[in-house]
Amino acid sequence: MIVVVVPAYNEEKNIGRVVRGLFENGYKDVVVVDDGSADKTYGTALEAGAKVLRHAVNRGQGAALQTGNDFAVQKGARIVVHFDADGQFNPADIGDALKLMRENEYDVILGSRFLDNRSKMPWFKKKIILPVARVINHVLTGVKLTDAHNGFRVLSRNALEKIDITQDGMAHNSEIVYKIKKYNLKCIEHPVEDQYFKFGQGVGGGLKTIFNLLFSVFH
Repeated sequence: MIVVVVPAYNEEKNIGRVVRGLFENGYKDVVVVDDGSADKTYGTALEAGAKVLRHAVNRGQGAALQTGNDFAVQKGARIVVHFDADGQFNPADIGDALKLMRENEYDVILGSRFLDNRSKMPWFKKKIILPVARVINHVLTGVKLTDAHNGFRVLSRNALEKIDITQDGMAHNSEIVYKIKKYNLKCIEHPVEDQYFKFGQGVGGGLKTIFNLLFSVFH
């Protein structure tokens, strides 16, 4: 059983299209975690056919992912895919990642926007935020990645049973990598497309992520 977990916060404009796109690509077990949205994210995701879990308040993407992981494990999932709610990921990339995992018995597949030329990201994010995040991630985790902050992941049951996300905010990215190394999980990066219809989290959000990383403690 493969479960796609989609953390969502105020994504009523995109979440329906994302859920339908996943269904169209053959993924029928889609779990949207509405992280305390103030808009119609919950109803729109439900109407699109997803199973929807709801946080009463906005806790952060890390907390939403852990809620989704817990639910998937309880339902017997053997693989969980993390997939963003903003509509910028390509669901067609999931199949290649799953094939790579099966053929090589990887525990974790991490998406990267830097392993091919499909992602046309904003200059500030590409040249400033992500390079700084890569350095901080390497210092904190001891793992070198081409893309330290990508929301696309595929996790095996073995990885799900070992990786407990305690960082509620965006620092969960580095926490996951830290625990991949801690538990000696077999991991590889895989190219994924990120279509930038908008700037995403913005300059302020990117700097906040870096600040959170600098003051994170992983256990």
